[in-house]
Amino acid sequence: MSFRCRRSGHFAPSRSVSIAECSASGRVLREVRDSSAVLLPCAPASVAVARHRLTADLLAAGIFDTAISDAALVVSELLSNAIQHAHPLPGSRLQVTWMVDGSSIAVTVSDGGSRTRPRLRHASASTQGGRGLGIVEHLARTWGIRPDNNGLTVWAVLPAPRKESVSRAS
Repeated sequence: MSFRCRRSGHFAPSRSVSIAECSASGRVLREVRDSSAVLLPCAPASVAVARHRLTADLLAAGIFDTAISDAALVVSELLSNAIQHAHPLPGSRLQVTWMVDGSSIAVTVSDGGSRTRPRLRHASASTQGGRGLGIVEHLARTWGIRPDNNGLTVWAVLPAPRKESVSRAS
């Protein structure tokens, strides 16, 4: 699916919800994605891909830089946990989604489930792992786990102040 600029006829790729702006010359200036979903291989390299795609979308949406960093870290933790502890979805993939709604970013990671449920642990200082959901707990307004027909989805909702709303308040 794509968006066609009414003035120029140029195409820009789009996702499920998009807003595109055209300049007077008819070129697409930017595309703002309010939501995105990506299917990624169940492999460590997918974490960087998800972070990059999420960051690009949130920058285009005008989200404040620290909120983007927090959302990217949460997605990294959730996706890393799924890669390490869960089975992939059919096709050996994991699904990562994000949605900007008002002043919030909702992120999800869906996998094929595992024998155990994700749980918040309190890792000792000498333990190498086990801090991921603690980081999610600290950064997110709320988070949770939702079973479905294909497996499990771990979700988190984070604050997403927009740069324009911060500058208007000044």
